[in-house]
Amino acid sequence: MPSEEPGSHPAPQARPKVFEGERVTVSYDVRRCLHAAECVHGLPTVFDPAQRPWVRPDGDEPERVAEVIRRCPSGALQYRLTEGPAEEPDRPTSVVRSGAGQLVLRGELAVTTPDGAVHPETRVMLCACGVSGNQPYCDHSGPCGQG
Repeated sequence: MPSEEPGSHPAPQARPKVFEGERVTVSYDVRRCLHAAECVHGLPTVFDPAQRPWVRPDGDEPERVAEVIRRCPSGALQYRLTEGPAEEPDRPTSVVRSGAGQLVLRGELAVTTPDGAVHPETRVMLCACGVSGNQPYCDHSGPCGQG
């Protein structure tokens, strides 16, 4: 949820930060975080922006960590269980316009970025106004992220 440095925008090529635990690994992509705060409200023993590191994967059972991460609408948080299934996409796929205007998608997704790379996803919030500096993902820089 917190940015790397307050008020800064990471470089577009930045990679997600990885937090390894004994039974679950969590990755966080600051460029995609829209601060819904599902993580910090859902599992503060694992997600605590006042601590460093702010993600502590071993702070609860891995299944609970996965459950809370699946609530992250932007897909900024991802998980990989050491033992257990990968995240299953929602079926059927859903597309909803948020109150702020972003497109919220959940399901088995293939998102193509401007460089032509195709990213398999299960949860994303896409820019609907065309202003985002992190296309096709919303980054709150345009009118569709201001609601």
